[in-house]
Amino acid sequence: MIKEYEDKSTLGRFIMHINNEQFKGMGLRNTTTPIPINTFVFNKGVAQKVTIDEVAYVMPAAAILPLISNQHFSFEHPEALIAWQFNREFYCIVDHDAEVGCVGFLFYGLQHPMFIELNELEQEAMLQLEKVFVEEWQSRDSFQGEMLRTLLKHLMIKTTRIAKKQSESYQQFPEEKMDIVRKFSLLLEGAFKKQHGVSYYAEALHKSPKTLSNIFALLKQQAPSKLIQNRIVLEAKRYLHYTDKSAKEISFELGFESPAHFSRFFKMYAGKNVSEFRKT
Repeated sequence: MIKEYEDKSTLGRFIMHINNEQFKGMGLRNTTTPIPINTFVFNKGVAQKVTIDEVAYVMPAAAILPLISNQHFSFEHPEALIAWQFNREFYCIVDHDAEVGCVGFLFYGLQHPMFIELNELEQEAMLQLEKVFVEEWQSRDSFQGEMLRTLLKHLMIKTTRIAKKQSESYQQFPEEKMDIVRKFSLLLEGAFKKQHGVSYYAEALHKSPKTLSNIFALLKQQAPSKLIQNRIVLEAKRYLHYTDKSAKEISFELGFESPAHFSRFFKMYAGKNVSEFRKT
């Protein structure tokens, strides 16, 4: 079952999948059509395999998984899932970060994939929320869009709270310290194709590169330089898996001075050269 709301005046889209056997995400393969930006997936069934960007993981039973638009994903048993998808025109998590606090953590965060496991009470609450969403889709009045946004915010806030309780970093360090990590994550997502050096991100966060690296070390996070490298490599792999772009095209997409520079970088951090990786 698929339930969809669309506001033609704003192009806002909100979609709910219930036991949809065809549910999957096409990521970079689907860039020519307007697709939802963010996705919440709730696994109502037993543990199952999920493949994200060609890497297989086990999604636990009764768990929530946040996903973003450029991820390619498929599930072993999509019929056991509930999924909510929305684009920024429906609800922009960046503009409303003060309301939900999930950007740079659930979405565009450093930990991915993030499997958020629910206890029995949390599972019951999620199933009840499913019913409320379904009931709201029966309404066809002018308040429907705002009510669906309100329910979506409830889902995001509830999921963020549960995830932070399960995060070792959020349990060990004050939230204002972890907000530096969140802000870096969001900056990285928006700038990694052009900005490959730590100094850009440090300046945007009003820190020196050394101070920013020290903060990340204190918070038991990977070094900013390593995170930048990881993000560039991840995007390069997506292009190689899901598009027919040449190494030259990818190198310029990702802000490298030359294809040779990109090829050396990819070989160093991916462990294979571009042609070898594409064959796998």
